[in-house]
Amino acid sequence: MDYYNEIKNKLIDNEIYSKVKDYSKERHTLITHYEVGKLLSMAGRKYGENIIGNYSKKLSIEVDTKYNPRTLRRMRQLYQFFEKQKWSPLGTKLTISHIRQLFCLNDKDEINYYVERVIKENLSKRQLEEMIKSGEYERLPVKARINKENVDIKDRIPNPILIHNKNHMEIMTEKVLHQLILEDIESFMKELGNDYSFIGSEYKIKIGARTYSIDLLFFNIQYNCYVVVELKVTEFKAEYISQIRKYMNYIDKNIKKKTNDDTIGILICKKENRFIIEYCSDDRIAIREYKLISNGNFIDTFSNL
Repeated sequence: MDYYNEIKNKLIDNEIYSKVKDYSKERHTLITHYEVGKLLSMAGRKYGENIIGNYSKKLSIEVDTKYNPRTLRRMRQLYQFFEKQKWSPLGTKLTISHIRQLFCLNDKDEINYYVERVIKENLSKRQLEEMIKSGEYERLPVKARINKENVDIKDRIPNPILIHNKNHMEIMTEKVLHQLILEDIESFMKELGNDYSFIGSEYKIKIGARTYSIDLLFFNIQYNCYVVVELKVTEFKAEYISQIRKYMNYIDKNIKKKTNDDTIGILICKKENRFIIEYCSDDRIAIREYKLISNGNFIDTFSNL
């Protein structure tokens, strides 16, 4: 087979196609790059790795300067990724940009998790990149990874929960942590999972003669329940369970309708204490640590304990 001319003709055809057919450019380019990647793999096995450099020099002159060695290697990598996953380029609903974000992953379950999220939620390449960078899949409870169809709302809450700290503030109080969340409430809700609606911050309730404030109150549409969130900047303590349970019981008795499911709680703290959690756990309450991120990176934080 004349690998070079096969590759050249496919790339020229794609260049022409991309100029005249707007509605399916992306799909045609994906298939072209896959087929070129396959030919490059076959040629490489026959003629050696130098074939990339040799073909690139000729293609840069005869087709377009953008077909440099890096571009050709990415086409070959695209083909190898599809082969490894046993996917067909005709069947995928992802763009090339999305697929390239998955190149760094090896676990098939993790890859499929992100693919399903992209398709279901129509996520952009950048959103996918941020999800992978944050290790969203790795932060999910094990149950949510291995049994995606039979998980409850708590199984979808990652650990740790990432909170954006755009102003590089040093956390010293719960009030400051609370403010950071409110500054980017949309990102925080996405961290918790899908289908959350924001009800209120410092939501006032009255029990007897005393007034209390729930740090954050949400409603989850998918699971049809209220969600009480309490914030702590210290290590988990047993008494935190009593506090959040009191708020949850109030919502169940005074706010939720008969058609709603029971309220759940999310207790977010600086650090877990699994020994204490083991003896005071409640099936309705998810206990999660928080980590601050700034510009996509984890940052160290200190609490004024």
